[in-house]
Amino acid sequence: MTTQTAPAPAPESAPPGIHRAWSVAAVAFVTIIGAAAFASLPGLLIEPLHEEFDWSRGTIGLAVSVNLALYGLTAPFAAALMDRFGIRKVVAIALTVISAGSVATVWMTASWQLVMYWGVLVGLGSGSMALAFAATVTNRWFVARRGLVTGVLTAAGASGQLIFLPLLAWLVEHHGWRPAAVTVSLAALTVVPFVWLLLRDHPADIGLAPYGGTYAPKPAPALGAARRTVTVLFTAARTGPFWLLAGTFAICGASTNGLVKTHFVPSAHDHGMPVTAAAGLLAVIGVFDVIGTVFSGWLTDRFDARRLLVVYYALRGISLLFLPMLLAPSVHPPMLLFIVFYGLDWVATVPPTIALCREHYGEDSAIVFGWVLASHQVGAALVAFLGGLARDAFGSYDLVWYASGALCAMAALMAMVIRRRPAAAPLPA
Repeated sequence: MTTQTAPAPAPESAPPGIHRAWSVAAVAFVTIIGAAAFASLPGLLIEPLHEEFDWSRGTIGLAVSVNLALYGLTAPFAAALMDRFGIRKVVAIALTVISAGSVATVWMTASWQLVMYWGVLVGLGSGSMALAFAATVTNRWFVARRGLVTGVLTAAGASGQLIFLPLLAWLVEHHGWRPAAVTVSLAALTVVPFVWLLLRDHPADIGLAPYGGTYAPKPAPALGAARRTVTVLFTAARTGPFWLLAGTFAICGASTNGLVKTHFVPSAHDHGMPVTAAAGLLAVIGVFDVIGTVFSGWLTDRFDARRLLVVYYALRGISLLFLPMLLAPSVHPPMLLFIVFYGLDWVATVPPTIALCREHYGEDSAIVFGWVLASHQVGAALVAFLGGLARDAFGSYDLVWYASGALCAMAALMAMVIRRRPAAAPLPA
């Protein structure tokens, strides 16, 4: 007896009107905005959890650091998971895990539960989406306008931060941290039906060509994708540029997600600033983050990526050295100037870092950047934890700001010694 498999949908030209790729991109945009809710919360939880449970800031910072580390370490494998099991399944499961981890914190009574729920569950869920989600959607569904869609999906994270940070800060200040945690859980869970019903893994699933491209059958699942991810890491680790790029990007993560996103609100609160005002400043950083990223991409097309990194890290370090003198009970013009600059500089390092990965590692550059991104999150995790310990030990965050400024100066020096490669080439076998 022979069995027959259902034929694949016949290739079709795009129907008149709006191409299906745009609806897929819209679902991805909404998903990333919903995901921004859980990225916005950690810095708002430090003071409330410290006051209610009398946990040290170092203990709370440990949960945040586990979250950031798992986010980074999961990210390189996320694309492999999506290749193997499909975008829709991976993202739906990731959002469900995030929702469960967030709502479980409402009933926690011990600090290890915070590490397990917020650190492990939310960290694994968020890492399974990370940058791989946006990259996979744009690579599969778009040929034309790919850069535009990538930029829009990248901006969705900052847009979500702008939406959720003030709301979550208001909930924490007026109703406590539990309603904020439930809001994050509901935001993640609400997106799941849209992902499951409207997201599709590949244009060929519905007989379409990608937007601006020609029809191509859906490729077979890449069974060896995870193994290749590890192989590329070991090969890249034998080259000097990899360690310089990973080192500079680790400092980037330390000085953004690990430091400012996690500890700016409690540090400003130490100086008498209301939580809602400090969270509002972080939201403003998200606005200028979008502008800075787009402008940095434009500069990367025109100038030496190494020199751009030197300038970005040097200016970031100088700004961090001045921050302790700017913190005050109210928002004033010099603080706004810091916020605007830090927003412009926040992920300005990403386009030149990607360009240098492409220059040195050619067709393997996407995987190499995944591992460089992992170092970014490991750096963020270390500073999220150590920043809390320093606050417990010294009674203020001043030393943390100064040390981070010095680290950024080190990153500028590291970027300066990265050697140029005339032509991109794949890693040697």
